[in-house]
Amino acid sequence: MKMNRILLSLSALLIMGCANDVKNIETKTQVTQQTQGKEAKVIETTVIDAPSAKVSIVEAPSIEIIDKPIDFGQERIDMTKKYIKKHYGFEVDNIEIEPKIIVLHWTADMSFDKSFKRLKPQKLFSDRKDIVKASALNVSAHFLIKRDGTIYRLMPENWMARHVIGLNYSTIGVENVGGKGNKKDDLTPAQLKANIALVRYLKRKYPTISHIIGHHEYRKMENTEFWLEKDKGYRTKKSDPGDAFMSKVRKAVWDLNLSGAGK
Repeated sequence: MKMNRILLSLSALLIMGCANDVKNIETKTQVTQQTQGKEAKVIETTVIDAPSAKVSIVEAPSIEIIDKPIDFGQERIDMTKKYIKKHYGFEVDNIEIEPKIIVLHWTADMSFDKSFKRLKPQKLFSDRKDIVKASALNVSAHFLIKRDGTIYRLMPENWMARHVIGLNYSTIGVENVGGKGNKKDDLTPAQLKANIALVRYLKRKYPTISHIIGHHEYRKMENTEFWLEKDKGYRTKKSDPGDAFMSKVRKAVWDLNLSGAGK
């Protein structure tokens, strides 16, 4: 399978000065494309012109994203449209979303291959009796992070994935391989680092993102503007990725000013 690799150098700005200082800050982006055989790389560098000294720059680590698409043909697109109509009440021409929330998950499986194979088919596996009545559309996520921190993009970031009840229409889902038995908080330091870098990349790419939550926190969003689920009986109990992991991620991206669940 051909995989496109994207390398990005990210910077996050923390503005410490007054409003006048903010007006003096200009961000420039230089993009260089290099082709080496079948591998296309895009290296993005951010240069900051800051006339005011009242600016602190928090550097984010570089991030590498490997494209590894799940099956997302016309059948899955059509099922996604039907899901949107049934659960959110919208008639849509496409499945594009405006990302506003990042949702972090674990797969409850220690194998990357098994985790990917779960997400790859267009239709839901027969053993998902807890959600099959809601739709035959298979669950999915935009990203899947391996135990060693390797980040895979599974589908377009601005297409709706089925990964969190009530919030799919405004969220980007990030799955992490781990969470043995759907109970153990065993995500690795490499995965933590990858999640932090990915959150920074996504916030920079989509300024509309205002929240970051763990899957286990999704029900706290029921009374917010983002909640769209029409079926009051369609709920599940989740434990991933746990309070400890979410706390570490939030502390590392505090400068992005992302709200938590229910806020």
